Amino acid sequence: MQGDFAFVQSGQLQYLEIPAFAATGLVSHGFSTRLGGVSTGVYSTLNLGLSKNDRRENVLENRRRFLHALGLDPVNLVAAQQAHGTRVAVVTGQERGKGGRDVRTEIPSTDALITDERGIILSAYFADCVPLFFLDPQRPAIGLAHAGWKGTVATIARKTLARMEQEYGTEPSRCMVGIGPSIGPCCYEVDKRVLEPLAAAFPYWRELVIPRGTGKWHLDLWETNRRQLLDIGVQEENIYISRLCTACNEKLFFSYRAHNKNTGSLAAVMALK
Repeated sequence: MQGDFAFVQSGQLQYLEIPAFAATGLVSHGFSTRLGGVSTGVYSTLNLGLSKNDRRENVLENRRRFLHALGLDPVNLVAAQQAHGTRVAVVTGQERGKGGRDVRTEIPSTDALITDERGIILSAYFADCVPLFFLDPQRPAIGLAHAGWKGTVATIARKTLARMEQEYGTEPSRCMVGIGPSIGPCCYEVDKRVLEPLAAAFPYWRELVIPRGTGKWHLDLWETNRRQLLDIGVQEENIYISRLCTACNEKLFFSYRAHNKNTGSLAAVMALK
């Protein structure tokens, strides 16, 4: 176990799951590491991002391997063109396969996907930003969100859950939320450019940062997302945090900051069974 997540080994491929999600029997899900793929160089080895300069055939093989380990068919994979915004897209059978093999078919300018249809694989891509997994076990319905600092400050976690409530009647008090590996408070140094909008968004902002002197602070994205979920009624016991820092663990994860922007992409995926 690592925090509230657990490592799963499938041959050479290693990924993380949320045991509490798995225990419901409702979803197939996972968060990738960089291990077990075919890419080379800075993308070694399980790069899952088609928007990178990696060979397309390598990325498609990596996606196939990762989804196969989860018992999922790549034909059902849906991806979005992530824009560090807060747009939430409702995914139905009409979107099945969009972005799965070609970035030109990705759902445009979207950072969160939700669905209540079985078999559709939601996906989001990361290299330090926060993956958010949403599961409404009552409906059932699911969501995935990509939360960098901009999305976190703009409360994409709240907005994803609000859209699930609007579309599916999801009650925050019954929703389960996973906060996956991302850059941690140990490594995420920020300045006024981030601090000012953070302070405007959260009256308790001082509880979310660690002062480092000379105008620098370390921001805790995990706690910032956790607090905004609590603010809208998600129960503390239903929030699951991996507490794995992608920048600290660069042999296990791709990290935009640790690898000086030249790196591959990790993926979060989830589908209703």
